[in-house]
Amino acid sequence: MSDRMRPIPFGQLMDWIIEEYQTYGSIFGVSKLVRHAENDPRLPLFGEQMEAPFGPAAGPHTQLAQNLIAAYAAGSRFFELKTVQTLDGEDLPVAKPCINAQDECYNVEWSTELRVPEAYDEYVKAWFALKLLSREWGLGSPDGFIFNMSVGYDLEGIKSPKIDAFIEGLKNAENTPVWAECRAWALEHLGRFQKLDARYVEEISPRVCTSITLSTLHGCPPQEIERIATYLLTEKGLNTFIKCNPTLLGYEYARETLDALGFDYIAFDDHHFKEDLQFEDAVPMIGRLQALADGRGLAFGVKLTNTFPVDIAAGELPGNEMYMSGRSLFPLTVSVAKMLSKAFDGKLRISYSGGADITNVEKLFAAGIWPITMATTLLKPGGYQRFTQIAERLRGCGDQPFAGVNTAKVSEYVEDAMGDPYYRKPIKPLPSRKMKKHVPLVDCFAAPCRAGCPIEQDIPAYLRLAGEGRHLDALRVITERNPLPFITGTICSHRCMDKCTRNFYEDSVRIREVKLEAAQNAYDELLKELRPAAPAKGKKVAVVGGGPAGISAAYFLARAGVPVTVFERKRQLGGIVRHVIPAFRIPTSAIEKDAALARAVGAQFELGAEIGSAQELLDRGYTDVILATGAWKPGKLPLEYGGAMNVIEFLERCKSDPDGLSLGENVVVIGGGNTAMDAARAAVRAPGVKKVRLVYRRSRRYMPADEEELALALSDGVEFCELLAPVGVRDGVLKCEKMVLGAPDASGRRSPVPTGETAEVPADTVIAAVGERVDTALYERCGVAVDSRGRAVVDPDTLETGVPHVYVAGDANRGPATVVEAIADATKAAKAIAGVTVETYTATNASPDYGRALAKKGTLCTDCASCTESQRCLECATVCECCADVCPNRANLAIRVPGRRMRQIVHVDGMCNECGNCATFCPYDSAPYRDKFTLFWSEADFADSGNEGFLLLDAERQLYRVRLDGQVADYAVGEEGCGLPDEIRQLITAVWEGYRYLFGRQTVTTA
Repeated sequence: MSDRMRPIPFGQLMDWIIEEYQTYGSIFGVSKLVRHAENDPRLPLFGEQMEAPFGPAAGPHTQLAQNLIAAYAAGSRFFELKTVQTLDGEDLPVAKPCINAQDECYNVEWSTELRVPEAYDEYVKAWFALKLLSREWGLGSPDGFIFNMSVGYDLEGIKSPKIDAFIEGLKNAENTPVWAECRAWALEHLGRFQKLDARYVEEISPRVCTSITLSTLHGCPPQEIERIATYLLTEKGLNTFIKCNPTLLGYEYARETLDALGFDYIAFDDHHFKEDLQFEDAVPMIGRLQALADGRGLAFGVKLTNTFPVDIAAGELPGNEMYMSGRSLFPLTVSVAKMLSKAFDGKLRISYSGGADITNVEKLFAAGIWPITMATTLLKPGGYQRFTQIAERLRGCGDQPFAGVNTAKVSEYVEDAMGDPYYRKPIKPLPSRKMKKHVPLVDCFAAPCRAGCPIEQDIPAYLRLAGEGRHLDALRVITERNPLPFITGTICSHRCMDKCTRNFYEDSVRIREVKLEAAQNAYDELLKELRPAAPAKGKKVAVVGGGPAGISAAYFLARAGVPVTVFERKRQLGGIVRHVIPAFRIPTSAIEKDAALARAVGAQFELGAEIGSAQELLDRGYTDVILATGAWKPGKLPLEYGGAMNVIEFLERCKSDPDGLSLGENVVVIGGGNTAMDAARAAVRAPGVKKVRLVYRRSRRYMPADEEELALALSDGVEFCELLAPVGVRDGVLKCEKMVLGAPDASGRRSPVPTGETAEVPADTVIAAVGERVDTALYERCGVAVDSRGRAVVDPDTLETGVPHVYVAGDANRGPATVVEAIADATKAAKAIAGVTVETYTATNASPDYGRALAKKGTLCTDCASCTESQRCLECATVCECCADVCPNRANLAIRVPGRRMRQIVHVDGMCNECGNCATFCPYDSAPYRDKFTLFWSEADFADSGNEGFLLLDAERQLYRVRLDGQVADYAVGEEGCGLPDEIRQLITAVWEGYRYLFGRQTVTTA
């Protein structure tokens, strides 16, 4: 495929809009349309008016006509058109992919990728279309929106004939070919409109822009900036904003701010700060330009800010330097606003675009900072539809002209941003949100939370049921796959939440909490209805180990009617969870309740039973044995001198005899995993302990512990001693070698490198939490082979060992594992032994209320505490469409296919510039712009691409050229038995019959 977009002719553009709206009630996929009444207040600006003071920033959402129209439909009323310069089109070196918006946003694009005349046409087409649509469909006043052009990057280029024609054409488009094209189409098609007549069309104002934003490259001298702005004010007579860079803050301020907010990994040096406009030069320059504009009756101000240049240090995008935006830019940009507003006593107009979104737009407007433009928030799931919520927040913003910036409020916002968790980066790198699957051509909707869960818990189903107050039904769904709802509802590592699409809105749905809520509310009812199943013949299973894996295996087998007995060497069930994990993390009652579920379905338990070998059980009449012993063997901490207490021993003592501990005042825990965090938090609570320190050879960013566990340890007062490798302990002192971080290792973590320097850490007690292991003695006695890491060698599909009828589950299979991984192993072993199934509720993950799921798109929780988790769940199993949401150009479309419950994704090749944004947010490990079924507009584009897709060759015969599984052939799709798979034939037919406007621009040939 090509990364070149094909502008849509005005006639086809209008056909598309009208037919989509009349058939589906949406405009370029925007279904929650924002309407303003004719008498709604409008803010005056540049002698024009706008119904709302916000819209898309110059960037990916203002490059094509359809982008601007989609933004308007979602509520935008101020549009900063994408910057143009003399270097354009295919001559513009834009690396692809060019956007990475997973969290803070990075890009390597700058100005329009179209030729300047093409860009001009797009802006005029959008202007004319909005004049028609606003009146016809009652979306707002035809005079209630403003277009603002943007140019760069030097005076010579701006004066060139190409850019001068662009500027003059937007000042008055009346005599341009594209204006004539739009006007002629509207007059010829008046019959398609109810509220438009010829007079209205002929009176549409051709004055598209009365204002301009100047964008300059980094390093542009102040004299050049002033010359350009003077030219735009005096020679072009345009209301003018000059875009300023965050480098005005100075290197030290920017570095310290980002470091303090957890963005210390973002790499940049001071060269841009030295080369860019300096604050001491900016203030007098801006003052002179303001006076010049005032003298000519024009508006003048600054646009804050440009994106922030940083190094490409981790392969985020191709190249050496990229531009940062989004929430990480807000504290910097609002700081620039503070400096400039103070310098001009609040009298300088500020247009804003540095990390603006739903969390701060009201504050910015209240401080007198507007118009407000955005890009990063629109690049995330929800896309343009995020504007709908912003439009409601800013509805009724008044009709008063700019009256100054409230400098006190802006200063307050700077302080707030530094303390607001929203602007703070998590301690650890974000986990991958991707499922380890390739996206299918059809029916690609999936709940990534389920894929992230080792047992594929039916999460959407039980979230929905719990939200409806049907806790018993929710608990039935949960326990179909998960027999430990209390344990997992309390301490599950919740990998499901790592994958949750809601992470891209604000925070994950609190899935684990809902599981516990269902268990607490419906446990007694569920327990009453559980009964032992009728005994199944031919099987009798023994399980060795009464931890999570053993209890789970017993539950699944007993529920299927298989006689099963668990042999536990301790006097109580629960394994590591009961005997090691601290009581402040999980109460004993949670473990007892889960064990009672297994008993209720018929599982038997023998406690205090030491088992010598699997053969011993087979000799007693058991047909199968599952070995499910935990990781109780201590890891080894190599010290040159002195010794350390093993973490398992320590945590067991904390639970069995907490008052008997004598640790001294200073405790050091060595390690960086979840067990180390447990130990450190337990030590904090031990009698006599005054200080607990955690020593780790890497930084906390590279600790294996979960983000949640790190945060809890820090909140408990544990001091993290990072980049220290223990050497030895003697006389109350732990000697460590100082480390630095080197290159990343195979896991992606940066390897620690010794410096030769040492440090001393006070240590009355040292606890080693450096990885637990499984004691292989039992496996050796059973004849089970183990690998070099001490894990049993098993068939990965069944978990059966080389000894027939002997299976392994949990830690012995994986090494130290999570509770839910233990359940996954128990499920697999039970399936292999007795054909156990857990699919009863799989189909219920998809909601019957498609409209409700669709309505959630684009709406962020600004107060998540006031929402239920069911309300926050985006119901991805019902409607995903992330790739359609996040595409600025609307190149990924959701298509209704008769007979298919889900809308299907079709990619339109001619509308895609390969920005890569859909690849970031597709929950599959895939890039939809390459991997989804693609509609091509020309034979040349089809031949130039490797995408699987289709090209219409003959409309009358419904003949298509199709690439499928790498093979190209022509098919008469309208004929039965044409040779295509039914799902593909149905998809192509659905596009033709329901979305024919998509084919309008291509040349149809006769085969």
